[in-house]
Amino acid sequence: MLSIILNGEQRHVREGSIADLVASLGLDGKKVAVERNRAIVPRSTLADVALAEGDALEIVHFVGGGC
Repeated sequence: MLSIILNGEQRHVREGSIADLVASLGLDGKKVAVERNRAIVPRSTLADVALAEGDALEIVHFVGGGC
């Protein structure tokens, strides 16, 4: 288990990639934007970027809708 900061809150998560974390949160990897340690992570590389102890992540997911 790793200790990370996710959207401002301390969390313990399994080791793996950012894509693994996104999936474990029930989010669609095609509809998220991820910032890791103040740097934007390109969506095409989410599966290639491993989480590390102490990472600070901000994950924003897009929701469709309209009037």
